[in-house]
Amino acid sequence: MRIVYITAGAGGMYCGNCLRDNTLAATLIRQGHDVTLVPLYTPIRTDENDVSLDQVFYGGLNVYLQQRLSLFRHTPRLLDGVLDAPGLLRWISRFAIDTDPHLLGALTLSVLEGEEGRQQKELRRLTEWLGRKPQPQLVHLTNSLLAGLARKIKSSLNVPVLCALQGEDVFLEGLPEPYRGKALEVLRTRAADIDAFIAPSRTYADRMAGFLDVPRKRIHVVYPGLELHGHGEAKANPGGDFTIGYMARIGPDKGLHTLVDAFRILRQSENSPRCRLRVAGYLGKENLPYLEKLQARIRAWGLAEDFEYIGSIDRKRKIDFIQGLDALSVPTAYAAPKGLYVLEAWANGVPVVEPRHGSFPEFIETSGGGLLFEPGNAEDLAAGLRRLIEDRAYAAELGQKGRAAVQKVFNAETMARETAAIYSQYIS
Repeated sequence: MRIVYITAGAGGMYCGNCLRDNTLAATLIRQGHDVTLVPLYTPIRTDENDVSLDQVFYGGLNVYLQQRLSLFRHTPRLLDGVLDAPGLLRWISRFAIDTDPHLLGALTLSVLEGEEGRQQKELRRLTEWLGRKPQPQLVHLTNSLLAGLARKIKSSLNVPVLCALQGEDVFLEGLPEPYRGKALEVLRTRAADIDAFIAPSRTYADRMAGFLDVPRKRIHVVYPGLELHGHGEAKANPGGDFTIGYMARIGPDKGLHTLVDAFRILRQSENSPRCRLRVAGYLGKENLPYLEKLQARIRAWGLAEDFEYIGSIDRKRKIDFIQGLDALSVPTAYAAPKGLYVLEAWANGVPVVEPRHGSFPEFIETSGGGLLFEPGNAEDLAAGLRRLIEDRAYAAELGQKGRAAVQKVFNAETMARETAAIYSQYIS
């Protein structure tokens, strides 16, 4: 099959969607399919072999300028090409990006409007490019915020357009009004242009059927999967102090403060178990005060020696980090649709303690690889962690169940085979 998979770069940040999209594309290629992974906005950043095209469409700088200034909606392709250069976009990503919620809302709405939005020049360029190369049999969009591209692609190429669902409801619900309401209205209209959707869990498929106002039967389910090479070695530091880990972007929505509070409860309780907290993940400038406040609280509690933040880590350091853990928890404040960090923990035999919302209950029920707690409840999270600390044999059993589930269900080969089977239903 000839597939064009359109993904969205996240600047200089490791992004769960980018990681999954790249893994899926690479595995489909390995399984014999002709897949072109096309980045939008910025080049993607992945900790595996990057199989994406070295060309960016809807370049972030062009999209921004076209949103703010009408002049840039009519500039020649030569100038657009300079602004879309991958090297320039990577360099710009190192600096602060304008994340004003009103600008994000207006830009989201405009992209959703597709050929009627302010970035129609970008859409025309993309569809012309798709028509010049050996034409794909199917186009796959990384999330429904790109649904505005589907109508033009289908009319130009006469191919089916499928769309992944990867947390866009969380993004839209964070926009201010009137953009949130308007964007959702346009999204529901444009969702009719999508032939089918692919969700990472049954729970999320049910959620998004109502959110997008589409029939549930149009949403397929494929569990996310990992490239397992390098995972699964023996624990780096067996025995010793129990090490709790957090591995995700640093920000209030990811819930690090809940884990920090649970850590304090554990350490300051009667018969306090000896444990440490290690944290890894991307830290944007806007969330630096958030982390500094948490670090100040930890120092005030006298726990600084048992807390460590090591920053953003590549694949090798990530695996080393996980293999030094006894449990992992990313207590998200929102109902997370995926949580690849859970699968990464399981791939190395590490159990998880996650909030009882989003896809976590379904994943943990499928694998048996962890415990659930009430979202936002640090006391309940601490109780789950204490259970693992006090019964390490039980913790190891959960970790091994998680590892078995990744090897059988949550792996890249299975994800790619199931996705390809869905593609074949829509390719005539």
